[in-house]
Amino acid sequence: MASRGCPARMTASRDLLRIENLSVGFPLYGGHIQAVQDVSLRILPGRVTSLVGQSGSGKSVIGRTVMGLQSRTADVCGAILFDDPQAPPGAPVDLATLPVDGRRIRAIRGNRIGMIFQEPMSSFSPVHTIGNQIDEALRIHSVLTPRERAERVEQMLSDVGFRNPAGVMRMYPFELSGGMRQRAMVAMALICDPALLIADEPTTALDVTIQGKLLKLLRHLQEQRGMAILLITHDLGVVANLADEVVVMYRGRVVESGPVAPIFRSPGHPYLQALMQAVPHFDMPQNERLRPLVPVKVDSSRLGAPAAARHDGPLLQVEGLTKSFTPREGGGFLTAAKPVRVVEDVGFSIPRGQTLGLVGESGSGKTTVGKMIVRAITPDSGRILLDGEDVLAATGAKRMEMQRRVQMVFQDPVSSLSPHMTVGSILTEPLEVHEVGDRASRKQVARDLMRAVGLPERDLARYPHSFSGGQRQRIGIARALALGPELIVCDEATSALDVSVQAQVLNLLKDLQRDLGLTYLFISHNLAVVNYMSDQVAVMQQGRIVEIGPRDIVMQGPVHPYTRALLAAVPYPDLDRPLDFATLARGSRPQDWAPAFQGEGLVALDLGAGHRVLAQPGADRAELRA
Repeated sequence: MASRGCPARMTASRDLLRIENLSVGFPLYGGHIQAVQDVSLRILPGRVTSLVGQSGSGKSVIGRTVMGLQSRTADVCGAILFDDPQAPPGAPVDLATLPVDGRRIRAIRGNRIGMIFQEPMSSFSPVHTIGNQIDEALRIHSVLTPRERAERVEQMLSDVGFRNPAGVMRMYPFELSGGMRQRAMVAMALICDPALLIADEPTTALDVTIQGKLLKLLRHLQEQRGMAILLITHDLGVVANLADEVVVMYRGRVVESGPVAPIFRSPGHPYLQALMQAVPHFDMPQNERLRPLVPVKVDSSRLGAPAAARHDGPLLQVEGLTKSFTPREGGGFLTAAKPVRVVEDVGFSIPRGQTLGLVGESGSGKTTVGKMIVRAITPDSGRILLDGEDVLAATGAKRMEMQRRVQMVFQDPVSSLSPHMTVGSILTEPLEVHEVGDRASRKQVARDLMRAVGLPERDLARYPHSFSGGQRQRIGIARALALGPELIVCDEATSALDVSVQAQVLNLLKDLQRDLGLTYLFISHNLAVVNYMSDQVAVMQQGRIVEIGPRDIVMQGPVHPYTRALLAAVPYPDLDRPLDFATLARGSRPQDWAPAFQGEGLVALDLGAGHRVLAQPGADRAELRA
């Protein structure tokens, strides 16, 4: 890291970490971009300091600079003073002056300062097991025996929420869901008991129950071990439940900072006020729109009129959907591995023009259900009816027609958009595959799609890597719209977006639904987002729908203990509504449920008004609601 023209440095204090007048810039096409400008902050031992701001504000740059992970071309000015409580008495070490590959920074990085990265898939090696990669830090920084290291790795994986930690140790990153990979990343960061943990969006890909458990775990570790945390996040609910100090960043600068209570109760800077208005919450009036920092102007008038109904019933009907997978490991020499059922007897319907929100923990089967509906996965049994027509029975031209009518928006726009194709080619490819129109008409459709998602037509010549995360997600939505679908499966479409960009995408989806008559299956772990988007809500747990009904009923009067646990785990951006860890713990353990919700022979009991809950057939409905 280079240094030039730096201001005079202040005298170090007894803070665990003190950042003074930090500026970080990068060369860009012969010019220079200033990512961080004159930032000063402190982190006290045993305290949580949160960096808050939208994507591009410089939060992650600060975290990587502290870890010494910036490129050699980075221009770093200022001081990063680390006062390790386990080091011999003396002056704090200035991390900004250490060579990025030197012995001293390597002894600190991953040992005394741990880091949870935002994107676990790119942070893990794809050719090494999870256990091997977590164990690596112990091999480097400890004198434990191989057996002791294995025991410690297994215990840490259990602490972050894995039910079978020994099995996870033998798995590769691609075998885990996004949320599970993030949990494994947390385990790797904590394995050496660091004095400072830098958590860069640690809960982005986690469902609400695991997120709640992780927040409880981080708070417990911070209190028991005196560990400090630098929490980098856009989730104001997480900040309200975990942080002691808040530092708000905008365009590389600190615009507001201080203790969490005055910051949340009386935000002073207009930027922070706007961030809070962009967050969906359960108390919003039904027709109120989110207010992003930068509204997106869309024009879907050229995409055509809503499709006419071909059937009197709902647009989508799912009946008895079941799916099993055979694990890669588990069988013997002469014995095949036993199939694992991931979806069991799932059924629901979605009226035309409405949204069904599908929620549940990672691994509950939500994405599998979505992939079966778009025929990316074939179910073992069950029926999928689209406007009364059997989707699974369709072949040849009929199947192609069904595929045009049902499209999917994926969780990760980075991996779902080809890096080798321009946006124009990405948007016209579905039209070419389905032989829709000629070259000129396809190009016109691409231009219309860009206007529909609020992007300029000139961006058709650009590649996906040159767009922000929110813009890439809008491109993914545009691609899903290319064939004029009636039903769109949105699989965690906003999970990795900051609150302002999330508000843009959610408003866009609502506008498109209104203008085009679209029907959504909206899969998400964010219950506040589901509450904002949905007309109905279905809750999945271990492959089964345990509760389903109108949004207001399920969200305001949940019956099943698992649904209650999910709602208790939602972190509100409100200091007066802390996480209910007791309800979360009870609802997460089936053995703690009332007898009416346990055992064999469970059925979907009708509670009236379209509200159904999975329980024993003879259960008293009044007692279920108690």
